[in-house]
Amino acid sequence: MIDLNFKQRFADFDLDIQAQIPSSGITAIFGRSGAGKTSIINAVSGLKNPDFGSISINKRVLFDSQQGINLAVEKRDIGYVFQESRLFPHYKVKGNLLYGVKNKALFSKSHFIGKEKLPGNFNQVVDLLGLSELLDRHPADLSGGERQRCAIARALLSEPKVLLMDEPLASLDLPRKKEVMPFLESLAQEIQIPILYVTHSLDEILHLADHMLLMDSGRVVGSGDIETMWASSAFKPWHDEADLSTIFKGVIKQHHQRYALTYVEIAPSCGVWMSAIDANLDESVRIRIHASDVSLTLSESTDTSIRNILPAKVVELAPVTDPAQPVSICLAIGEGGVEHYLWANITAWAYEDLQLEIGQKVFAQIKGVKMTNKDMAIRK
Repeated sequence: MIDLNFKQRFADFDLDIQAQIPSSGITAIFGRSGAGKTSIINAVSGLKNPDFGSISINKRVLFDSQQGINLAVEKRDIGYVFQESRLFPHYKVKGNLLYGVKNKALFSKSHFIGKEKLPGNFNQVVDLLGLSELLDRHPADLSGGERQRCAIARALLSEPKVLLMDEPLASLDLPRKKEVMPFLESLAQEIQIPILYVTHSLDEILHLADHMLLMDSGRVVGSGDIETMWASSAFKPWHDEADLSTIFKGVIKQHHQRYALTYVEIAPSCGVWMSAIDANLDESVRIRIHASDVSLTLSESTDTSIRNILPAKVVELAPVTDPAQPVSICLAIGEGGVEHYLWANITAWAYEDLQLEIGQKVFAQIKGVKMTNKDMAIRK
């Protein structure tokens, strides 16, 4: 567990952080510009010291103002990937990759790298980030996406306990982002260290993150797994109302060969059919359901073309502010005392006609759970 409990005063705002971050997976640090996202990872790395408090990783204390502990940057075992690749122009790719390893050797003779010896994870990292054909090139001969992949590899080769990434795709144009994203998806699955990922991109969160810290004005206003945070009221302002959605981490339970459909369990005794997924039974996937694809009925329909009809309970109602606009309804689904949340958008007319109330039992009719290039099921 990464424990953050510190305060830091800046010229234009105060940072006041209390959070616990899982010691595995990717945690997205998300919020408006100036919310304090980068300040958090700078404090973890030691680039900027808090005024007061403590920072620890798996009970190893990096900073504690009361105990007088403040580990030097190079002793924190932190890998840092900046927005810009920051490669050395006079080194080839291989030299850049090994720089972090050689630099670490200055602090421990056991890490010394001779001319003929490479770190044990060198080939794994190079293969993971698709760099084998680039090792003899200079940074000037690389695309922006290739340079950023080199920067990620260099950070990993230092064998960090935690990897910090500060909007690593922000400086790239759309084609380069598309080039790097598959490598980041592989990184999320292959690297067994926690990654703190600063971003302002919902698409990056959806494709990469397992957990989220939601920031506002220097404070954490929400934290948890992506599925919970995505459906939370705290995160709702970040959704385009017309594109409000819910994401679920589900488990594949059945393939229907005749109709090319796959049944994904998203909660105890609760699941959905969707277009066939090329994956094994009991494999975990992430799916997305758009609120506009969810309609409500007070009684369960038996003569309908809709295949996904789930019993649900109304847990949140948005007020009708404009009769011409849809009304957002938050539903709880699932059994066994474990509730999962699903958003639905219905017309104001339907809302008033159904006379919905908090706690009311309804049935959610999901018109489709589609896999598209944008809304892919992501294996985690």
